[in-house]
Amino acid sequence: MMALAGGALYVTGAGVIAADHLDPPGRTSPANDATPDTAADIADIFAWHTATDINLVLTFAGPQAADQPAVYDPDVLYTINVSNAAPRTTPDIPVEVRFGQASGSNSFGVQVSGLPGVTGTIEGAVETDLVKDGVRVRTGLFDDPFFFDLQGFRDTLSTGTLSFDNQRDFFAGQNLTAIVITIPRDRIENGSNLVDVWATTARLGGQL
Repeated sequence: MMALAGGALYVTGAGVIAADHLDPPGRTSPANDATPDTAADIADIFAWHTATDINLVLTFAGPQAADQPAVYDPDVLYTINVSNAAPRTTPDIPVEVRFGQASGSNSFGVQVSGLPGVTGTIEGAVETDLVKDGVRVRTGLFDDPFFFDLQGFRDTLSTGTLSFDNQRDFFAGQNLTAIVITIPRDRIENGSNLVDVWATTARLGGQL
């Protein structure tokens, strides 16, 4: 699956957001598959910057009830692709993330490679702030940050009248698993070039 930012990230402007839930439906939607590939289902990718850093957040395996655990699958490769030069569809900085089973039955670790300015990989336990060479990584269970009025969407489709309510959030109180990376922006900026961010997942044995 692929989630593509709906536009470019101007390093001097605001970030952009894109959603990718249940795509492809044949592999990830419970309506089409009794055993959906939840771990490989991208939810959203967020990218924004501060005066000093660029933040990249890839969410997946959601939304799900708040009493459910995070999802870590060693057979799924998560890639956050960053393009800072033409052509804008070519990943100049592919950041790869993998999870692995630790010694305990419910213990998992994460390994992140391809981070600009980082020697080797960043790796350690999930649900932990991992810091190396000025880059911070955290993976784990988070409240779903995406806001969407699903009822309003359906009502709008059926009636043709805009029926959205900004106080009604389908994702409220639901969780997902996320990969959060903070990188110094001077490692990604490339003059006045636009920065594009998108993400893919691939399961062992082939791209979804």
